[in-house]
Amino acid sequence: MAETSPHALETSGGVWAQLRVEAQRAAAEEPALASYLHASILHHERLEEALAYHLAQKLGGPDMSPLQLREVAREAYSADPQLAVRAARDMRAVRERDPACRTYLQPFLYFKGYGGLQAYRIAHWLWQQGRHTLAYFMQSRVSELFAVDIHPAAKIGAGIFIDHAHGIVIGETAVVDDDVSMLHSVTLGGTGKEGGDRHPKIMRGVMIGAGAKVLGNITVGEEAKIAAGSVVLDNVPPRCVVAGVPAKAIGGPCAKGKAAPAETMDQKIEGK
Repeated sequence: MAETSPHALETSGGVWAQLRVEAQRAAAEEPALASYLHASILHHERLEEALAYHLAQKLGGPDMSPLQLREVAREAYSADPQLAVRAARDMRAVRERDPACRTYLQPFLYFKGYGGLQAYRIAHWLWQQGRHTLAYFMQSRVSELFAVDIHPAAKIGAGIFIDHAHGIVIGETAVVDDDVSMLHSVTLGGTGKEGGDRHPKIMRGVMIGAGAKVLGNITVGEEAKIAAGSVVLDNVPPRCVVAGVPAKAIGGPCAKGKAAPAETMDQKIEGK
């Protein structure tokens, strides 16, 4: 996963500025939601402050209050500024790849794929600090609320789009590189009771279709496409198209220089 460039930092500020404009417009158009929009977005000066508040309101409950969770989130964002940069890149990815998404306001407030991913990022930071019990608590709450179950030790890059997100499972030793897209009911899992490094490695630009299962310590190469409903048990070469149970190569390699499947979100499968 690449280090974030200065351009990405500029993009982060641009996303936040646009989000505020959209929140102001929405508050004027729908006064019933004005207080909600002010509390979640307009009251804050930075994206990470708004995310800390909004995620805490979602995840808080009788076991851990929103105020406590907000402080945890603020601690994470303060210690690792890259969390906010990745959050902005994720939001931009949703806006650019989802035809149903017309504003940055939608993923920030309503899309459980985006919310679950940002909560995972905080849990992952906690895991890296050795605070495993609290990281597991976050994972459990995210799974309950968003139907997104990502182990806090998994490594996930930036520019990630999880569409609909219901039923997402990503295991402990999984790695997801930058600019990956996946749809609902995707599993990046193991193959049984084996220990150690046992989960998939998904490279940059991959698109994983709805209901696909990628199992075991295998690699899905850059800009590959996995068809909906496939069960992938072996390595997938870069820019290859695989489909079936078990998945087999049915197309590709796709030509270099074209937009990655994760960007086009093209679900069509073309044969060789």
